[in-house]
Amino acid sequence: MKVSRTIAYAIHATLQLGRGTPGVPIPCSQLAQDGRMPERFLLQILRSLVTHGLLHSTRGVEGGYCLARPPEQISLRDIVEAFDHPLQPSVPLLDGLPVSVRQRLLETLEQVSTVARQELQRLTVAELLSASDDGQVS
Repeated sequence: MKVSRTIAYAIHATLQLGRGTPGVPIPCSQLAQDGRMPERFLLQILRSLVTHGLLHSTRGVEGGYCLARPPEQISLRDIVEAFDHPLQPSVPLLDGLPVSVRQRLLETLEQVSTVARQELQRLTVAELLSASDDGQVS
C-alpha cells in the first residue's frame, strides 16, 4: 500500500497540530515552514481536513488551524478517508475478464479493504504522537 504525498502531509500537519496547545490556532505558514511542506498545497489539504470535521479554522491575524477533536478521537482512517473516500475496492470492467473472475477479485479486495479500514481505525493521532522518539514532529 502506498501513501500519497497528500495523505503524508495531512498526517504530518495533524501531528503538528496535536503537539500544539488545544484550541490555539497555528497558521498554515508556520505548519508549512516547520514541516517543510509547500504552503499552497498544504492549505488545500488543511481545507479538506476542515471540511471533513477533523480541524477547525480561524480567520484573522490570530487565525490558523487546530484539531476539532482530541488526538485520541482522530484515527488514521479519518485522515485517509478525508482524501480517499470511501476506501472501497473496484475492478474495472475488462473485455475478456469473466464475470466470475471479476466477482472473486472484488470479494478478495473487499476483505483486504475491510482489514485495512479496521487497522487504520485502530491507530489514533494520540498513539502516533506518543510513539515519537523525541516528542517532536519532524
